Amino acid sequence: DLTAAGVSVWLDDLSRERIESGNLRDLIDNFSVRGVTTNPTIFAQALSSPSYAPAIASEKAAGSDATSAIFNITTEDVASACEILKDVYDATDGVDGMVSIEVEPGLAHDAAATITQAKELYAKVGKENVMIKIPATLAGLEAITEVTAAGISVNVTLIFSVGRYQAVIDAYMTGIEKAIDAGIDVSKIHSVAS
Repeated sequence: DLTAAGVSVWLDDLSRERIESGNLRDLIDNFSVRGVTTNPTIFAQALSSPSYAPAIASEKAAGSDATSAIFNITTEDVASACEILKDVYDATDGVDGMVSIEVEPGLAHDAAATITQAKELYAKVGKENVMIKIPATLAGLEAITEVTAAGISVNVTLIFSVGRYQAVIDAYMTGIEKAIDAGIDVSKIHSVAS
């Protein structure tokens, strides 16, 4: 009923176990989940599960440091979730079926580093239905504009006032205008503000 009324129910959780067990597919098919969002806390909890032992061992064998290992493992999970939600994305012309992954919280006050990591996350996931989650800090506003201008969908988080929400809208719209000027198909750019 919620979906029929235009409400998009998103799952605020993702793990390899949820993907591999078919639970995510079940939630989409039987409980109308229309999108998934992640954050570093969700992944920190998930990575303690035994289902990650092979991936962690593989990263260790490859000589990855902790930051690289987490980046590789989490982007792989997000790419898998994007694949599972692809039919929803296609059926709704991109209105639903998105999965978001967040830039590192330590970058929240560094616009340039946020922009760089957002582009890296987008490239590594490599799926049209991925969103990059960016905090609505002052530096985040600049990042929202530049990431959107690059044709990347954004999920803006940590908005705690009407004034900041308006600033997020302005940053996003400026990014859309820049994307249009650059000849990017803006019909493929989506946003969430939370």
